[in-house]
Amino acid sequence: MKKSGNSPNKRELTPGDVAQRCGVAVSALHFYESKGLISSHRNAGNQRRYTRDVLRRVAIIKIAQRIGIPLATIGDNLMQFPPGKRMSPREWAVLSQQWRDELDSRIEMLTHLRDDLDGCIGCGCLSMEDCPLRNPNDRLSEQGTGAILLDVKSS
Repeated sequence: MKKSGNSPNKRELTPGDVAQRCGVAVSALHFYESKGLISSHRNAGNQRRYTRDVLRRVAIIKIAQRIGIPLATIGDNLMQFPPGKRMSPREWAVLSQQWRDELDSRIEMLTHLRDDLDGCIGCGCLSMEDCPLRNPNDRLSEQGTGAILLDVKSS
């Protein structure tokens, strides 16, 4: 016999149950589901229900968001682990190593940016040829002459 009510042992969770236990809004759950990060099924009354593994999945999503991993990347990473299956410690180690590598790369880039900024404060030159912030190693010259719009990701 299936347990009902707010029992911590019930097998299916309502969106309200999941939201309360994970500290997110129900609308966030619907958004995560629309992006394929989590999944639910409909009961006989056409109400959304989640399996208990969604609690860990939402926790992983929140951790990834907190460290700045874009939702698209989170989704790509979570595709390796099918919904409804609890992630093993080994699988978590693989996933967290991917995020660690991305964080290390971002930290290195931000450290260089910070260090270059320190040398530039107050100079006011904004040299398009020499400024390490605006045009590192004169990369823009490879795209030809004239006004060139900088892409944040390529600078």
